[in-house]
Amino acid sequence: MFEDLKPHLVELRKRLGLSVASVLVFFLIAFFFNQSILAWITKPLNDALDQVGIIITNKDKKLWETNHEANGTIKEGTKIITTVKLQENLEKASLQAAPLDSNLSDYLKEASLAAKELTEILKKEENTYKEGASSGFLGRITTHQVAGTLFVAIKVSFFAALLGALPFILYQIWLFIAPGLYDSEKKMIIPFVLGGSIMFFLGVLFAYYVVTPFGFQFLITFGAFLYTPLINIEDYVGFFTKILMGFGIAFELPVFAYFLALLGLITDRTLIDFFKYAIVIIFAVAALLTPPDVITQMLMAIPLVFLYGVSILIVKMVNPEKKSSED
Repeated sequence: MFEDLKPHLVELRKRLGLSVASVLVFFLIAFFFNQSILAWITKPLNDALDQVGIIITNKDKKLWETNHEANGTIKEGTKIITTVKLQENLEKASLQAAPLDSNLSDYLKEASLAAKELTEILKKEENTYKEGASSGFLGRITTHQVAGTLFVAIKVSFFAALLGALPFILYQIWLFIAPGLYDSEKKMIIPFVLGGSIMFFLGVLFAYYVVTPFGFQFLITFGAFLYTPLINIEDYVGFFTKILMGFGIAFELPVFAYFLALLGLITDRTLIDFFKYAIVIIFAVAALLTPPDVITQMLMAIPLVFLYGVSILIVKMVNPEKKSSED
């Protein structure tokens, strides 16, 4: 039995070796551009932090103005104008009182200096408020390790290498299974490699441009009014790549269905009968591959349900259920 498996194991080792070699080549290339790749990866998070910062700053400003109006106090700008006028009037009064009563003039000068100091205090308070309103949210991306940036560069380079080497890896997978196929089936190498790569990248782009903006903003906003998020870049990169890889794999569903139908393993009736179980599996997979929030899970589950319906149509064209003569 082992002798029968030995040629297949040798072939498998060859294909795995070539796949690993392609990943290493792309890794070296990606590592040279790791900063640009990291900027692309962190852009959704930075955008989410900026959006949440605007929301929190506007809310804090509104609360600040509401509290001051509720307390019956006047606005800071009006206070400054009032104290400046008070200072000017006291100075004029001290000058007019000087020939008549020197003591009264001294008292008025002291009151004028006090009004001047009050004006400066109010100006500082207003400037501090303006600076706080402009800076607003203080969420940041941080690292907690001495060599954290190096590890992050390695992670993002490896992630980019997997994406870059994906078409070649799919090609090696096809070469491994091709000896067991008929000649007509071997001609499907281009649809397999091209279709698999396109669907995977569509899943990655969907996750990047649709899922992460909504998901990150929701997750950060949820506790941002109580805590300042200092997000660890090492954790974020792992979290981000998990989402993108999960969506990329999920979008391969029509491709897998197509080739299973091509091999005669499934029909359209098979997928239709399995639909109710597929719904449960889809939501379970979405819960495992996405952050623990309902919005992101729905953003994965709904496209998967749609892709399952597309798979039924594809399988119906490739390998439809054959009706019996009685039917």
